[in-house]
Amino acid sequence: MLTIGLLGGMSWESTAEYYRLINQGVRARLGGTHSAKMVLLSVDFAEIEALQHAGDDAGQRAIMVAEARRIKAGGADFLVIATNTMHRFADAVEAEAAIPVLHIADAMGAALAARGFTRIGLLGTRFTMEQPFLKARLAERFGVESLVPHEADRATIHRVIYEELVRGVIRAESREAYRAVIARLADAGAQAIVLACTEIMLLIRPEDSLLPLFDTTALHAAAAVERALG
Repeated sequence: MLTIGLLGGMSWESTAEYYRLINQGVRARLGGTHSAKMVLLSVDFAEIEALQHAGDDAGQRAIMVAEARRIKAGGADFLVIATNTMHRFADAVEAEAAIPVLHIADAMGAALAARGFTRIGLLGTRFTMEQPFLKARLAERFGVESLVPHEADRATIHRVIYEELVRGVIRAESREAYRAVIARLADAGAQAIVLACTEIMLLIRPEDSLLPLFDTTALHAAAAVERALG
């Protein structure tokens, strides 16, 4: 079994899900009392969030590279970055920390391709919805076009993530707002919905969507198990 490096805390709410899903996946494959070999490092998300909203890419990159190096020094064979948004720096982390990164877009792209979906609605932070780091990889490697909500809906999706979900707050009115956004993406031609923020699965379930849902947290965790045991 390879040792998984899990870089989390962005936020810890979803990192806890990664830890649970990965260990459950290893036990399901190997049985008995087996669990994952893992080096887990969790950052203080308040520091990351401040840099995100200040637009300080250099500061974010420096933190990600430094923490990845610590994880590698702890004995990890590959790295799982437990957040969609911070995959903005995945290539830099892989190169500068010299540790293979299991990219979250590859996990979601493989799942979409297996189901034959080529046009998806993408929900995530404003950074994920508006910047190309996931959308371009999905298009180039898997032929998947990403539709994003219009400006007002993007603002709502982003606000709920940062003001509620990363704090563990689940509100019925926010679920209804997300359901309305999903319905509008369906009307725009989306074939499926990708929950491209690792906290959204805390709020949205399959019954909340008219379209098939793809949860990047679950897909990424499953890919980590496969890589560790493969």
